[in-house]
Amino acid sequence: MSERVVIIGAGPAGLTAAYALVKRGEQPLVLEKERQVGGIARTEVYKEYRFDIGGHRFFTKVPEVEALWREILGPEFIRVRRLSRIYYEGRYYNYPLEPLNALSNLGVMESCRIVLSYLKWRLFPHPVEETFEQWVMNRFGGRLYARFFKTYTEKVWGIPCKQIRADWAAQRIKGLDLRKAIVNALFGVGEAKTLIKEFDYPRLGPGQMWEVCAERVGAGGGEVRLGVDVVRLVRRGERIESVVAHENGKSVEYRGRHFLSSMALPALVARLDPPAPPEVLDAARRLRHRDFLIVCLIVNRADLFPDNWIYIHSPEVKVGRIQNFKNWSRDMVPDPSTTALGMEYFCNVGDAVWEMTDDELIELARRELEQLGLAKASDVVDGTVVRQRAAYPVYDGTYRSALDVIRPYLQGFENLQTMGRNGLHRYNNQDHSMLCALRAVDNLFGARHDIWDINTERSYHEEFTTDRGGA
Repeated sequence: MSERVVIIGAGPAGLTAAYALVKRGEQPLVLEKERQVGGIARTEVYKEYRFDIGGHRFFTKVPEVEALWREILGPEFIRVRRLSRIYYEGRYYNYPLEPLNALSNLGVMESCRIVLSYLKWRLFPHPVEETFEQWVMNRFGGRLYARFFKTYTEKVWGIPCKQIRADWAAQRIKGLDLRKAIVNALFGVGEAKTLIKEFDYPRLGPGQMWEVCAERVGAGGGEVRLGVDVVRLVRRGERIESVVAHENGKSVEYRGRHFLSSMALPALVARLDPPAPPEVLDAARRLRHRDFLIVCLIVNRADLFPDNWIYIHSPEVKVGRIQNFKNWSRDMVPDPSTTALGMEYFCNVGDAVWEMTDDELIELARRELEQLGLAKASDVVDGTVVRQRAAYPVYDGTYRSALDVIRPYLQGFENLQTMGRNGLHRYNNQDHSMLCALRAVDNLFGARHDIWDINTERSYHEEFTTDRGGA
């Protein structure tokens, strides 16, 4: 069937596009390298315990995406109360930061130093904001930056904050204003933007959304093929004619009239045949990703802590974030007398943490859990490890210039569109990936949306005050 639309990747972007095409009467083909749908938004299962690859809340400013979630999953959504905190120097701080809570933890003198530092940087800011460090210091002051931004950010990305572009800070923490937060907390006035207090969540984890979506694609005449690794995109001039994939030990070619890809841009460019021009290949090689692994621990305790997740800013432990899956949904944990935790470690393929064996990682996570005072190592009765390559696009000093070369080249193809977190090399959330996928499908039917320029502010989710929100 040569006229079908071929989609590379069965994460939120790929499956949203496939579902939208099925609703328009198309029969798309989705090719996914892994044996499970959902991408980084999947839910893994180990001995009936379910755990996410990171946390995935469902809230959005985009009604079109909200309606799609309801249409696919309906009553399987539950409402979850949000609670997350920061652990730093042996104390827990509410997140977002609440002045009274921070004051009691920091003490009066340190709190005064932080406020004075904030005033100093508001009066004498960095004249330019090229880096994460400059962006945050200009808005929160140098002292608060050092305490609550620097250590965790460098743990996540593995590079100094001076090498992270301001784009990332502007995208992820825009809208949080320290002055407004203090005034609102102390005097109860103003309408400071804050993080959402509740969110929707699939009863069995975010992977449930994409498992059901894949089923609906199949029921509508589309096809989702797993374990299919696309190794070549065969092109003639500015048109993709087919993709060649490794499948069950064989090389298989799939032809199509349009191709939608959520594959990471370095891999996509490297797989073009004939090859892309040297300058495009060089730009693609400059794009970097941060990898990630999660150690899932089964703890023989019914309740440990009330948070959905805790950010671990303290540098004396390697773990960066801890998820408590029971506090996302009770149905994630089959035995109510136990708790399932996800100990998240940010790393790069080949580094010391990544190369540890599963047993070594489980032992590391047990030790650090006790070191943080959350449970005894002896309470951990089982565990497993999941490794995730290319989890987070890195906003380093060269990524923007690389995209400036790659973007126009890929946009020159008449029947290829990229989308999703890795397809755009953008640290977005799933509602933005879904919106991009919907607009990519619109383009197949005559629209002229520039997927790269879809406004992230529409789907950026942390800075509004209504009760319903996005992921």
